[in-house]
Amino acid sequence: MGPSSTPDLSTDVSPLSLSTVAVVGLGTMGTGIAEVLTRAGREVIGIDTDEAAARHAVAALEAATARAVQRERITERERQDILARFRTFSDLQAAADADLVIEVVPEDYELKRQIITALDAIVRPDAILATGTNALSVTRLAADSQRPERVLGLHFFNPAPAMKLVEVVSSVLTAPTAVAAVTQLARELGKDPIAVGDRPGFVADGLLFGYLNQAAAMYESKYATREDIDAAMRLGCGLPMGPLALLDLIGVDTARTVLEAMYAESRDRLHAPAPILGQLAEAGLTGRKAGRGFYTYEAPDSATVVPDAESPAAAGDQASGRSVRSVGVAGSGTMASGIAEVFAKAGFEVVLAARSLEKAETAKARIAKSLGRSVDKGRLSAEARDAALAAVTPAGSLDAFADVDLAVEAVAEDLEIKQQLFATLDKVCKPGAVLATTTSSLPVVACARATSRPQDVIGMHFFNPAPAMKLVEVVRTVLTADDVHATVRAVCAKVRKHAVDCGDRAGFIVNALLFPYLNNAIKMVQEHYASLDDIDAAMKLGGGYPMGPFELLDVVGLDVSLAIEKVLHAEFRDPGLAPAPLLEHLVAAGCLGRKTGRGFREYAKR
Repeated sequence: MGPSSTPDLSTDVSPLSLSTVAVVGLGTMGTGIAEVLTRAGREVIGIDTDEAAARHAVAALEAATARAVQRERITERERQDILARFRTFSDLQAAADADLVIEVVPEDYELKRQIITALDAIVRPDAILATGTNALSVTRLAADSQRPERVLGLHFFNPAPAMKLVEVVSSVLTAPTAVAAVTQLARELGKDPIAVGDRPGFVADGLLFGYLNQAAAMYESKYATREDIDAAMRLGCGLPMGPLALLDLIGVDTARTVLEAMYAESRDRLHAPAPILGQLAEAGLTGRKAGRGFYTYEAPDSATVVPDAESPAAAGDQASGRSVRSVGVAGSGTMASGIAEVFAKAGFEVVLAARSLEKAETAKARIAKSLGRSVDKGRLSAEARDAALAAVTPAGSLDAFADVDLAVEAVAEDLEIKQQLFATLDKVCKPGAVLATTTSSLPVVACARATSRPQDVIGMHFFNPAPAMKLVEVVRTVLTADDVHATVRAVCAKVRKHAVDCGDRAGFIVNALLFPYLNNAIKMVQEHYASLDDIDAAMKLGGGYPMGPFELLDVVGLDVSLAIEKVLHAEFRDPGLAPAPLLEHLVAAGCLGRKTGRGFREYAKR
C-alpha cells in the first residue's frame, strides 16, 4: 500500500469513530473491558489463544447481563443484543476490521511487543493500537511499531465495569487524533478519562504503588502487624482497603513488576521493591489468586481470609491493666475537647484542664455544641448528652489532675511545651496514673524522659475529629510498662475506638505511609506531569480515596504537612522523603490551605 492511500493520523483533527473494538487477552481485565464496550453499543472482538479463557469471558458477560436484567437495569432484549455484539476468536487475524485494538495480556514487554508488531501487519492503517500496560514504556512499544503515531496507552482500572477512571497515555510519538478518539470513546463509555504522559505507573499507580511498597516494608520490619497496618489506613484515612490486603488483591508479583519499572526510571528508593515482595512472589504466594499472600485465603481467588500462624491471638494482652475511672484531658483546642467528649460519652469522669478556667469553659461549650448536633441527628439521646456534659469538669490548672487515673495531653505540637507539661504531670498526678500524649510526629520517649516515671508514659494518637474517627494509634516506647500498654488498649475498647499498636518512631503508621504519598503527588505537579485536578480525580476514581491528595493537603494544612514531612525525612534520612520544594514555597508564602483561604487551591473567604 503506497503512502498516498494511508491516512495521516498526525494531521487529521477530527476524532475517529471507534465502533468496532478488538480486545486481546481475555483475563479479568480484558473481560471487564469487553463488558463495558458491548454494553455501550460497540461491536467487540475478543481474542485469546486460550479457548478456556474465551469461554470464561462469554460466561462472565452472560452472568453480568443476567444480573442486570434481574435488577431491571436492562431488558432481556437489550441483554441479547449485548451478547450478540461479543464474539471470541483465538487468532489475532480476527482484529483485521477493528477501529481500535486494546491489548491487555500479562505485563511482559516481549509478549506485548510481539502482539503490537503482529497487529501492524493485520489491522487497517487508520486503526488505533492501545496497550493496557500500567508499568511498561508505551513509547518503547510504540517505537517498535511500524506506525508509532497510532500507538498509545489506555489504562482501565479493575473492575473495569465499576471503576470510572481511564488514563489515556501519550508518548512523544502519539498523534493527537488518536488521543482525541480514545478520549471521546472513554467518555461515551461513561468513564472519566485523564490525559497523562508516559512514565511507569502513570498517575494513579505511580502514587499508589509507592505507598503499597512502603506498607510492605513497614510490615517486613515487624514495626506493626499486617492487621494493624491495614486497619490504620482504613480507619485513619477512610480507604476502602488496607495496603497489604490491596497488594494481595492486585497480585504481589504484579506489584513487584510495576515497582521494578518505576524504580528503573526514578531511582527513588521508595520505589525499590521491598524484599518481601520478591520473596512472596518467588514462593508462589502472590495473593488472593494463589490463596495466600500477606494473608491466607479460604481458596485460590477467594476473598475470605482465614486464620493462620500470624493471626492475632484471641486472648489479646497477657498483662492485666490498671483501673481507670477518671481521665484528665489537657488542652483547650478542637482535639482536646473532642477527646474529652469521647471519654465523657463512654462514662468516664473527665477533668478538662486549660491554661485558664475561661479557656476550659469555652472548650466545654464546644463539647456541648457537638453533643447537641449528635442529638439533632438522632445519634444520641438527650439524657445521654446531659450525662456526658455533667461528667466534664473544666479546670484552669493541671493541679486538678491530682486524682485522675489517666492523663491525656492534647496541647500544641511543640516538644518543649509537651516536655514542660509532662514534668508538671509528673509532680501533680498520683503514683500509678497513666500519662499519655496525643502527638502525631514527636518522639513519645522524649515526653517520657521529662518525668521520673517513663514506664507510665505512652502515646495515644487520636485522629481529628476525635468523636467521629475510630482509630487510635497506641505508641509504646522502649520504656513503657506492659500493664500501661494493656490499660490503654482496654480504655480504647471502652471508648469504642480501634486501637493499633506501633513503636515510637516518626509518623507511626498512618502519617509514615500517608505523607510520602502526598509529597509524591506534589512532585508530580512540580514536574508538570499532571494537574492538581487530574491527580485528585485519579486517586478518587482509580484508588477509591475519599479525597484527592491536594484536597487533603489543603484540609490538613500545608504547614502541618511540611512539619510532618521534615520529621519523616530527619528520622529516616531517605532522599525520597525530602519535602517537595513546591510545598516549602507555598508555606513560605503563607498559603497554608483552607485555613488561610489559599493553599494548592483558592477558597472563598468565610
